[in-house]
Amino acid sequence: MNSATVRNLLVRGMLAGLAAGVLALLAAYFLGEPNVDKAIGFEAAHSHEHETEVFSRSLQSTGGLATGVLLYGVAFGGIAALAYCFALGRVGRFSPRATALLLSGCALLAVYVVPFLKYPANPPAVGDPDTIGRRTTLYFLMMLLGALLAIGVTVLGKRLAPRLGTWWATVAAVAAFAVLTGAAYALLPAFDEVPADFPATVLWRFRLSALGIQVVLWGAFGLVFGELAERLLNPRPAEAARPPAVTVPH
Repeated sequence: MNSATVRNLLVRGMLAGLAAGVLALLAAYFLGEPNVDKAIGFEAAHSHEHETEVFSRSLQSTGGLATGVLLYGVAFGGIAALAYCFALGRVGRFSPRATALLLSGCALLAVYVVPFLKYPANPPAVGDPDTIGRRTTLYFLMMLLGALLAIGVTVLGKRLAPRLGTWWATVAAVAAFAVLTGAAYALLPAFDEVPADFPATVLWRFRLSALGIQVVLWGAFGLVFGELAERLLNPRPAEAARPPAVTVPH
């Protein structure tokens, strides 16, 4: 793959990330923000301190949310496009569109679902401020571990395929991923910092909406980028020029 193709895919990846970010922004605003408001209300009702807001809640839930989600979408779209350039043709004989969907699904699993199951997202009023640094470090460690495990088991599956066949090599790779992820879950510390009186429904809906936003983001990226990559790498042949119409004199 030459540098011009990589550059074109990078631009398309960033555009696809922006488009996916718009859809994720809508999901975050309509699904996530109501639960954030409920959590903030719970925190305000149980706090005796009056904090001065640097930015109003309305600005945080509109302009701040849009800026964060859209910038994140563009950034991860560019990174995913570079990963796509490396993965294309190396993970199997898939079309550009199918490779994009496969990459998006694996990235969602390794980069978000794996750390999410160990350290799920928490709304305001949940979590000890004294442990936020440690929790953040462990979350990113779990994210890095998930990405490395995904790459490792992909290489393992490719090496086992000539001896076991594609099916059983895939089963062995998936099993290795599950075992190693489970071992990481058991070894890394857990945190149980949810207040006893915090509404369980709000916590559940917040975490479910956080997962849904990521599914929308990665799913939309895979579909949009896959289509753009397909058109770039496998352009449709131009239609044959039609012969000019011949007028038959009467």
